[in-house]
Amino acid sequence: MRIDKFLWAIRFYKTRNIAADALKKNHVRLNGLIAKPSKEVFGGDQIEIRKNQINYKLLVLDLPKSRVGAKLVPQFIKDQTPKEAFENQSLLKDAKNYYRKKGTGRPTKKDRRDLNEFLEDEA
Repeated sequence: MRIDKFLWAIRFYKTRNIAADALKKNHVRLNGLIAKPSKEVFGGDQIEIRKNQINYKLLVLDLPKSRVGAKLVPQFIKDQTPKEAFENQSLLKDAKNYYRKKGTGRPTKKDRRDLNEFLEDEA
């Protein structure tokens, strides 16, 4: 089975076209090598995917005949992604939200002065 079709079938990407684009952008590695969308996947292969600033590691257990339901996905892949990757993602998200909530607009003059004061104290 083609790797773009496999990633779509196991619901890692919403469409096959998005999966193919990720492969073309070199976000996916198959057994440590950069994969093209037409690369064949077999049982026992190791897939590494960079998605949303997380490096996922998947082990192919079996190949589905077509797109499978979410409950059936564990029959076809084993997720070997380290837990630290997800913790780093949540820390990064919290760090971004600490200073300014999303959608609150541009920084004010007071925000700029506070930032400049902080940077001067650091130097």
